Amino acid sequence: MRNGIRLRRTAGRGFTLIEVMIVIAIILALASLIGLALFNRFGEAQENITKIQMKTIEDALKNFYLDFNRYPTDEEGLTVLWSSTNLENPEDEDKWSPYLEEPSPNDQWDNPWGYRQMSEYGDESNYDLWSNGPDGEEGTEDDINSWSDSEAGEETFDFESPAPSGG
Repeated sequence: MRNGIRLRRTAGRGFTLIEVMIVIAIILALASLIGLALFNRFGEAQENITKIQMKTIEDALKNFYLDFNRYPTDEEGLTVLWSSTNLENPEDEDKWSPYLEEPSPNDQWDNPWGYRQMSEYGDESNYDLWSNGPDGEEGTEDDINSWSDSEAGEETFDFESPAPSGG
């Protein structure tokens, strides 16, 4: 009888298959929630990095304008900010200096930057600079651009927008 009693006691100490499956299901549910939250933060981080890169390119464009009294032509493109090989006028090479330390031909999603010397969205004396965003398609909701969204009342590079006040 003692052997039978011992057997029941040790069997009562272990976990049943259902209990183990419930614990695994809970762990998987928590892991998926945490994974989704981290993935959303990763997307936000990529967007913010692209905005910072765009601001750096805009600063380089302004410096180029100060030296040449014009923005790069569509043919020169953004490449002229880190390489003088695309300068349209060879005489301009004497005034040229690197405006970006490192080439930046693509955004955070490895899509080429969009650039236009004459703006179609803002002041015509300005340029258009944009990223097609994560989907890589121009004209979609996730695009990031240099012209202001003044119609919507938003700033393009406002990283911490305060919540609208009701008043």
